[in-house]
Amino acid sequence: MTQAEPGTATVPAGGRFRILLIEDDPGDALLVEEYLADSTLDVDMTWVQNLADGLAAAARSTPDCVLLDLHLPDAMGIGAVSRMQAASPAAAVIVLTGLAEDRAGPEAVASGAQDYLVKGSVSGELLDRAVRYAVHRKQAEHTAAELRVNQQRAQENQRLERGLLPVPMLSANAPVAPTSCYLPGRQGALLGGDFLDVVETADGTVHAVIGDVSGHGPDEAAIGVCLRIAWRTLILGGHRDAELLGLMERILVAERTYSAMFATVATLSIDPAVGCADVTLAGHDAPLLIENGLAASVEARPGIALGLLPGADDWSTTRVKLPQAGALLLHTDGLIEGHAGHGNERLGTEGLIRVIETAPAPRDQELIDHLTAVTRRLDSGRHLDDVAVLLLSWGSAGGGPGGRSQERVPLPRPS
Repeated sequence: MTQAEPGTATVPAGGRFRILLIEDDPGDALLVEEYLADSTLDVDMTWVQNLADGLAAAARSTPDCVLLDLHLPDAMGIGAVSRMQAASPAAAVIVLTGLAEDRAGPEAVASGAQDYLVKGSVSGELLDRAVRYAVHRKQAEHTAAELRVNQQRAQENQRLERGLLPVPMLSANAPVAPTSCYLPGRQGALLGGDFLDVVETADGTVHAVIGDVSGHGPDEAAIGVCLRIAWRTLILGGHRDAELLGLMERILVAERTYSAMFATVATLSIDPAVGCADVTLAGHDAPLLIENGLAASVEARPGIALGLLPGADDWSTTRVKLPQAGALLLHTDGLIEGHAGHGNERLGTEGLIRVIETAPAPRDQELIDHLTAVTRRLDSGRHLDDVAVLLLSWGSAGGGPGGRSQERVPLPRPS
């Protein structure tokens, strides 16, 4: 046994129990040392004679177990337990009480001590068992507390992410039926760096956006949310095409956490009065136009991704004529960058077109389910990335852009 002195600390060896004895009576301290010698415990013990020295010793080297006398020169009763726990929350506390103190031990346990021992009734075997159980229970409590905190934090993060997922703004008789799928690459996350949204303005035009922020962490997810909300606000404020992307880029540059962060974006506006879609690309894949079960890339002029060369403003809008019945498929690269089978070949746009053409039902949720199921099966988990898919369908009821409006299928919250 070593007695702690100012400026010194007992350093335990690996696997040994580090025990701090706080006892002002040298005779009782000697008994505790003898009990430990009779036990099977492998210990490093430090002895101090008052609480102040005990708190200092615990601060220098956290003990596994504290044997604490409740009658010390500078502390009496249950208050000593609370002060020790505050100073060393990871240590298991066992209080030492006298024969006449019937209530002190249970009160100490109720205050947070792991156990109590009555002086004069202790043996090596009893002390052995008490220390082992106390340390084990304290570790279990600590693990359970950490688990509760982590679960609470995860639940709060999920509520936050769920609250930031897009809620579409469409009228009851919107001419376009949107269907979406959102699959974050981060395990357990609801939100990634990909984003999508659909808004119908007062003139009946349906606007849609899909984007992909470089990277896969929470910072990228936050920027994705920021850009989606900015897009919606700017659309409702009357901004369109290259001007819209320029304002989004300014927001990205102001909000991004590192200078290399960029975002690819595809935005389009479907005008039901003329049956056309205006498509503007910023480093993003062009939408696919699906008609009669066949798909082809929309011929739209590519532009630079947002944030790569701030201020370049290299975007132009392409007007695309739409059929009376069909669909536009917008997607992020997570859908096409996976493998196309057992080899190293990637799926790519041509592979995605082939997957679309094998779909049993080339529209709405059935098509989305087919795309995600087939592409994931082909990749076999080798490429993990955020995936966002947005399908805009029209014409199933004989109308469409420029024709009679179909019954609207509400856009679900991404799952």
